[in-house]
Amino acid sequence: MEKTKAVPGDYVEVHLTKLIYEGILLESPENEKGIVLLKLDSGYDIGFNRKDVLKIVLVKKAKEKKEETEMKKDSLKPNIAMIITGGTIASVFNPKTGGVHPLQKPEDFFKFYPELFEKVNVARIEIPFMKASEDMDYKDWQKIAKVAVELLNDSNIQGIIITHGTDTLHYTSSALSFFIKNLNKPIVLTYSQRSIDRASSDANLNLQCAALAAISDIAEVSLVGHGSSNDDFCYAMPGTKVRKLHSSRRDAFKAVNAKPFAKIFPDRIESKNGKFLQSISYGGEIERISEYKLRNKNKAILDSKFEEKVALVRVYPGQDADILDYYVKKGYKGIVLELSGLGHAPTKNARNAWTLKLKEVQKKGLIICAVSQCIYGRVDPLVYSNGREILETGVIYLEDMLAETAFVKLGWVLGHDEWKKNKKIVKEKMLENISGELNNRLEE
Repeated sequence: MEKTKAVPGDYVEVHLTKLIYEGILLESPENEKGIVLLKLDSGYDIGFNRKDVLKIVLVKKAKEKKEETEMKKDSLKPNIAMIITGGTIASVFNPKTGGVHPLQKPEDFFKFYPELFEKVNVARIEIPFMKASEDMDYKDWQKIAKVAVELLNDSNIQGIIITHGTDTLHYTSSALSFFIKNLNKPIVLTYSQRSIDRASSDANLNLQCAALAAISDIAEVSLVGHGSSNDDFCYAMPGTKVRKLHSSRRDAFKAVNAKPFAKIFPDRIESKNGKFLQSISYGGEIERISEYKLRNKNKAILDSKFEEKVALVRVYPGQDADILDYYVKKGYKGIVLELSGLGHAPTKNARNAWTLKLKEVQKKGLIICAVSQCIYGRVDPLVYSNGREILETGVIYLEDMLAETAFVKLGWVLGHDEWKKNKKIVKEKMLENISGELNNRLEE
């Protein structure tokens, strides 16, 4: 192979026997030095066996000088705040490794997402931490909620955008829905499934739509993301009724058993039937697709108490009910069981029955709630005798509440000393529709 002065980050031609590929030369992993890695113009990476490469021709050296980005503000545009927590949407392509790394400072955000700042002024940027969402837990939710409450009570801020990784985004949206009382302005969580260096990135559209949601009258915790696999519109979805339903599609999140709050295009907000609702004129009430709280002058209040000793457990055929003894031994206070269908678990007719064990652990003080493993629909233990048998043990059936939302809500409810001492109060709170987590009329 011919020697070259090209180094990782340079734009090069990789010459094979019959083909020539162009792209950015990437660093090869330590254990794969026999591989030449290239990032194509399409954004995808390709590897070649070093023995098959005839030569690498330098086309353009990588820029070493860092460009300074000036954050401009327009007095005619509304002010919002951003809370940056990490994830793909807050990452940028590293031309040497071919991977992504977190944006290092707020100015970087302006450089890579200029369309966002054509709609709003980002008056404040807060970075409580930078994490992949799978590394988060309730303490991180509490940090986000604390920062959000401060921003909500800032009269100079019209709304908040929170950038977040996708894997546990719906847990965070649920947590903020319960942790913040008297919500007075929009809190909009958004994401990207694909990093900004890829031609198919969903980041720009999501952020533009999130900006419109943040200055709308939707005083709710909502999740804004692609409404289809195309770059055409987004949905603003209720924070407690949304779930990630696809591992990689851009429209990964869907409202479950509920309607979106709004359909949002980069320049307007519309209803599902295409009726015009609100343009980018920064003001005015919009006609609602579904019910939501309106922007108001309340003072937002932080209520982020949380009991760490809660669990989410899926019940499967033949499972031994003694698994519940583990949680009792470890001092757990509550469990959300994902039951089959309308809310069923193995009963007295099963080889591994759950009925007696459910009674036993609840007598020891463990709170047991039930949701369905089905994505859509609600639990109803009164339809079949097996369901009634489980209900009679004292299990609290949570209607159409999503499993992840139920997990977060149970931790929040049991975090309050004045509630957790009385199972009757716990049941009342779990079945109280506090943040739209329950829907009497299910939506398809």
